[in-house]
Amino acid sequence: MSGKHIMLIEDDQSISRMLGPYMEKEGYLITYAYDGMEAERLFAAEPAKYSLVILDLMLPYKSGLEVLRAIRSMSLVPVLILSAKDNEADKALALELGADDYVTKPFSLIELTARVRAVIRRSNYMVSLGQAAVSLERDEVIRVGGIVINLETYDVQRDGQPVKLTSTEFGILRLLAKQPGRVYTKAQIYASVWNNTFYGDDNIINVHMRRLREKLEANPSDPQYIKTLWGLGYKLEADWP
Repeated sequence: MSGKHIMLIEDDQSISRMLGPYMEKEGYLITYAYDGMEAERLFAAEPAKYSLVILDLMLPYKSGLEVLRAIRSMSLVPVLILSAKDNEADKALALELGADDYVTKPFSLIELTARVRAVIRRSNYMVSLGQAAVSLERDEVIRVGGIVINLETYDVQRDGQPVKLTSTEFGILRLLAKQPGRVYTKAQIYASVWNNTFYGDDNIINVHMRRLREKLEANPSDPQYIKTLWGLGYKLEADWP
């Protein structure tokens, strides 16, 4: 049993009745919310309680995007969007607001469970860097130009100022920073950070890279740190004085 606590925010009770018990059989504890206002109230009461939020976008009273903004103002908990909205604009907006993954309806319970495990595992790993990895990486700090990444404390600074990253954003940055100058394909990034097979959904990678650049670059439209090699992938610039 995992004992991990998930908030399932879904107004369609037929989906909740199907998904909730299935996730409980997989060992998760489930808190149900059926509208945006209830979701915000429940989450605000105990934000540290949850290992993951599964969030529908079309909710009564408050939209899923409003709920996502509220959650992100309180916590960096992983958020997996589960929505019938499958156009690229909706996906991009949700990811830009801080969602970690996006699954469209209809969905496979097996695939969704795999995505849930991967997101929670990635988040747990990032948090545990200051615990399980202390003995091995106590002083491991990566510096690339003005970017400082502390693998023990999960802290990132740009030019001496703290940068607040989600677990997904930190996972991408950590992967690139471990070998500056190495080019990673989108499939390699997805496999490493999402711990899942890449199905060619460029939008997920593109949006997270854009968010990283907005947080790390002085001019995101002319990035100096995270470089795109068209047709190949991404790299963290290695050549700094």
